[in-house]
Amino acid sequence: MRGFNARSLSRFVMGASTLAIAAVPGAALAQDAVATVGTPGDSETQDQPATNEPEEDIVVTGIRASLREAVDIKRNAQGIVDAISAEDIGKFPDTNLAESLQRITGVSIDRSNGEGSTVTVRGFGPEYNLVLLNGRQMPTATLGDGASPPASRSFDFANLASEGIAAVEVYKTGRASVPSGGIGSSINIRTPRPLDRLGMRGSIAVKGVMDTSRNEGNPITPEVSGIFSKSFADGRFGILLSGAYQKRKASVNSASVGFRDGFVGSENDWGTLPQSSPNITNRPGPNDVYEIPQSAAYDLIDIKRERINGQVALQYRPTDDLTATIDYTYSRNKVEVRDSSVGIWFNFGDTSSAWTDGPSAGPIFYTERFGPGKDLSYSGALTANQTENKSLGGNLTWDAPGRVTVTLDAHHSTAESKPTNEYGSSTSVGNAIFGVQSQTINFENDLPVLSVTMFPGIDPLDRSLITPTGNSFRNAYFRDEINQVQLKGRYDHEGDFLDSIDVGFSYVDNKVRSAYGFIQNDTWGGIGPASDIPDDFFELVTIPDKFEGVPGAGTSGMIPALYVFNFETMADLLESKYHVCSNPQTGSAQAGTCLADFTVDRRIREKTISPYIQFNAQFDAFTRPAHIIAGLRYDETLIDSRALVPIPVGTRWVSANEFSIIYSGQSDFTRFRGHYRNWLPSIDFDIEPVEDVKLRASYSHTITRADYASLQGGRTIDSNPRIGGGTGSQGNPGLVPYKSKNIDLSAEWYYGRESYISAGFFHKNVQNFIGQTQIDTTAFGLLNPADGPRYQQAVAALGTTDAVRVRDYILRNFPQSSTVTGSTIINGQTFLTGDIFGVTGDNPFNFQIGLPFNSDQTAKIHGFEFAVQHQFWDTGFGAILNYTIVRGDAKYDNTIHPDIGQFALTGLSDSANAVLFYDKSGLQARVAYNWRDEFYAGGTFDPTYVEAYGQVDASASYEFIPGLTAFVEAINLTGERRRGHRRSENFVTFSQPGYARYSAGLRFTF
Repeated sequence: MRGFNARSLSRFVMGASTLAIAAVPGAALAQDAVATVGTPGDSETQDQPATNEPEEDIVVTGIRASLREAVDIKRNAQGIVDAISAEDIGKFPDTNLAESLQRITGVSIDRSNGEGSTVTVRGFGPEYNLVLLNGRQMPTATLGDGASPPASRSFDFANLASEGIAAVEVYKTGRASVPSGGIGSSINIRTPRPLDRLGMRGSIAVKGVMDTSRNEGNPITPEVSGIFSKSFADGRFGILLSGAYQKRKASVNSASVGFRDGFVGSENDWGTLPQSSPNITNRPGPNDVYEIPQSAAYDLIDIKRERINGQVALQYRPTDDLTATIDYTYSRNKVEVRDSSVGIWFNFGDTSSAWTDGPSAGPIFYTERFGPGKDLSYSGALTANQTENKSLGGNLTWDAPGRVTVTLDAHHSTAESKPTNEYGSSTSVGNAIFGVQSQTINFENDLPVLSVTMFPGIDPLDRSLITPTGNSFRNAYFRDEINQVQLKGRYDHEGDFLDSIDVGFSYVDNKVRSAYGFIQNDTWGGIGPASDIPDDFFELVTIPDKFEGVPGAGTSGMIPALYVFNFETMADLLESKYHVCSNPQTGSAQAGTCLADFTVDRRIREKTISPYIQFNAQFDAFTRPAHIIAGLRYDETLIDSRALVPIPVGTRWVSANEFSIIYSGQSDFTRFRGHYRNWLPSIDFDIEPVEDVKLRASYSHTITRADYASLQGGRTIDSNPRIGGGTGSQGNPGLVPYKSKNIDLSAEWYYGRESYISAGFFHKNVQNFIGQTQIDTTAFGLLNPADGPRYQQAVAALGTTDAVRVRDYILRNFPQSSTVTGSTIINGQTFLTGDIFGVTGDNPFNFQIGLPFNSDQTAKIHGFEFAVQHQFWDTGFGAILNYTIVRGDAKYDNTIHPDIGQFALTGLSDSANAVLFYDKSGLQARVAYNWRDEFYAGGTFDPTYVEAYGQVDASASYEFIPGLTAFVEAINLTGERRRGHRRSENFVTFSQPGYARYSAGLRFTF
């Protein structure tokens, strides 16, 4: 979907979702909004304003009760606070917290493996949002793409099932009493407590899930959840147990195109388009920016996910004034992803192409013709990891004499991500059929159409020709440990002006370890003959039907099929025949496995102290009720960063356009320190100028800390440079956080008990942006084996720069500085394959080293939020509509020269929700349309974008007898697809079909 329009709205009426619009139980959240983020055991309460409506004897439950509570929360809170709550114990609206959060005004999500994963708030991506559990700062662990050391602070909501969650609160404005770390928002996940509601209560739910995206049929997978809470001794003691088990099978097929760094039309270097060629139509002009495809593939991706969550909470209230809470929360998310792909690679030789108009030109088609040795690859990859979260906390709340409440809270929490197999966290095995004569990518449709022509006599679907080539076994590990102590006090003054005073102190000790290593064999010309791999290893699978509904699928000439194979079987065979793990070209493995020894090992320790004070006042302004909350928070952070740096000692030219770094196997730790402090003021004001209308204004300072990769010490060189040079990175522990100065204004009209209209404006002025610069430098004395006397002699002798022929010449004539590993025969001619080493006399490799720094530039972001919640009298029908507009000057300029780095906010986009619901006589039904506009997804020198996306979800339930409810749910009912592109919309980077996910089940509540 490319936009939010009438066609989008027509799709909305067609289908629907498990909705998550609701609120936290009114008194609890209203109290937190005025005082502090709630922690277990908090017992403060706040008097609610009197309502003009008479008391009702009717007990309202379900959706209507949630909406009524939402109105109370929004009306009574100070500052901008939104929330979602369980309608009943164990009954959170969505099975994924991120998919629930996207219903909140100004909140949008990104998806991973077909599920909601991370959140963006008011245009600020996941790295700008702080996630708390019961008011505690939570560690987070994720391995990212597995191709580099993990470094993100982003919290992955896919790790948590929603059945054990009581509420999720989104604080959009800064508050002295709210922990620092989120410019976009602070998101507090609250779990239930046994003394919240006395007596015995609980529920159990079972359901089956069918995901229609699955490549191999549509198996129904189980989900089971339960929660039990009971109080004893007249409410003095309570215990709560909850657990959830979920299993899911899905597929996310993707057509992807890799890219070279961008060029401008006037450039004439290796990899650029020829300045004059009859084979180029509408060549980009001298000042136009363009990018050339580097690779392309069709990937058939099958996913298995198993999630286990559990919690136990004990509470003891020996007196009415003292409450003790101990809680333990556990989650494990185990994900296995198998990727079977067919791919092509471009060497920028004899090409023809056509281009769109500039200034950001995109390809219409790109064709390359080859000499001998070019291959069509059939690769298999396995990513199998698990993330485990553990949190043990204790809380003591004392209502002391003199209207003073004191709370002591402490927790020890860890998050750990690691592989679950003996091969690594992200692994890939390559096979190929050699003999590609030409290959083309057609960009005229949403799906990039890949086509290949082989030399005469070579059949790309003849499995007996499949030759084993290169392989890589990557091993990543990430662990985050947080120990935190918080001491808070509240004095209720109950005076004419001063209502209360909050003071507090927090100490956070955050220990992070990020480790990474890889084994690689750059035998892309073939590690052995095709006969070494049994033909029955391979199974032919068709491709066009896996992209059903995507324009371009089935186009004439499209690669029709690919060969898939079992990764473990293939990897074991390669180890037994070629010792790819026990004696690799690059790296080393743990004995008896393919788990690479770590060559990158980063240790970061952050210690933060945070005292604060906050004054809460209520008064009459011109005879109308008003409130002010003013506070100041002080943050001081010490950073100690150590990094294990691998020592490279040489280079190898391993195939036509493939180079690799040779490492000594030795590493050294380097160590750097950093220190920063921030004063974070905040003030909130609200007034009710006329009855049922509320005006609000807030001003605050908030911060977001740098990602862990930017803070790491040491310089690392990426292992696969190209002929023109290599890349690397270097950290900077001296970075200070992003800092934002925020203004929020809103107006709200509550015209009914369950209905309101609101409009808000926000403005953020962000400084200390962490930009990336690149320094061109040699490194570790590494030499370029394709830039020196041997190369020049080969070119002079052959009269060509064809890489296959040049390499063959050097391998035959310079045996003292090269190693022959095999040969390939094309059209009756034999060409040697092997390694050519960088030697004295070769020119140094140039490396572009990325270096983070705090930019002097600032970014200004502003936006508007509009929301309507309306109940249609007593019909049972209602609607919720919201729209968020985000604008800013931190946007990427596609026309700037690609050698100039730019900083821009990822995730900056408009978003909208439209919800219809029905709740009456035991029947509940919800239909929701969620839309997000196109957004910048990253890239300092060359940008990527994710295109606009809209999704229709639906759910319905019916209570047959008291306590027994049957329900059905549908996610992405209309099968919307996703797509991304580069500077030009024409240059697609990924294109994925969309499929619906259905579930049905029973829930029993007591």
